[in-house]
Amino acid sequence: MGQLQITKPRAAATLWATLAVAAAISLSAGEATASALTPPTGGTPGSEPTPKPAPTPKPVRPTGPVRAGQIAKPTWLTNVKITEYFPAPEAWFKGRKIAVPGLNTRHRVDWLYSARGVSMQGEGKGLDGRMYHINGMGVGGWVNNFGTPWCVCAGVYWRAGGYWLNAKGQFTWPYDLGGWYRGVGVRFKPLAEVNFQDGPARALVPNESVAVDTDLIALGSRIYIPAYKKLTGGSGWYYADDTGGAIIGRHLDIYRVAPTSSDDPGRTTDDARIYVIPPKLR
Repeated sequence: MGQLQITKPRAAATLWATLAVAAAISLSAGEATASALTPPTGGTPGSEPTPKPAPTPKPVRPTGPVRAGQIAKPTWLTNVKITEYFPAPEAWFKGRKIAVPGLNTRHRVDWLYSARGVSMQGEGKGLDGRMYHINGMGVGGWVNNFGTPWCVCAGVYWRAGGYWLNAKGQFTWPYDLGGWYRGVGVRFKPLAEVNFQDGPARALVPNESVAVDTDLIALGSRIYIPAYKKLTGGSGWYYADDTGGAIIGRHLDIYRVAPTSSDDPGRTTDDARIYVIPPKLR
């Protein structure tokens, strides 16, 4: 709408009437835009008041056209599993420091390859205070603590490489202060095509970014999580900024700061419901 221009003096009443009409038109347009971003309350589970998303933060977020199979219109989803992830602190780990493809520095082997470290979390903070991330997952999935190929859905222990075999051919790995997990390793089993890099994996924002399965939710989508509004006291709104190999279907992984203790794996919420707004409607 163009600016209101006054070409000659008018009566005060006429001027104020004109301004009032312009303000009403502007307000109506603003409400129409906001309505696309507001989860409907009628006919949906729960009784919380209609939420409104917070303003878009400054970081440039990944986005793209919604493709076939992804949510294409504002949608409530139920039976959603919600977990949490964070940059894995190398200080929590106790493995021997080794060299890996992509890095000029050595780091603890369990920090790099175990299911609690960088390979699962995507990134971590090294002993030197710098951020590192896994840039290429390599060929192969995950194994349990006996070295047997295992599904992430059943709980895994290590990548399918980056460990040793002892004299009996069993899975093992070395401790930084000496000793081995299950007998002295005699042969190293590499993980083909794995690659690590300096720096964070993505420009993620704690308690705002979530990892999603992009077969269901497009990157750049806004996501409202009523359960987390109650848990954290925040707005309940998040951005689909990341992905993860273990994030499949109706599963969200919320990015947060690392807890103070390695005994805290983060919260897990089952059977949650969420509201998804695809990027073209943000």
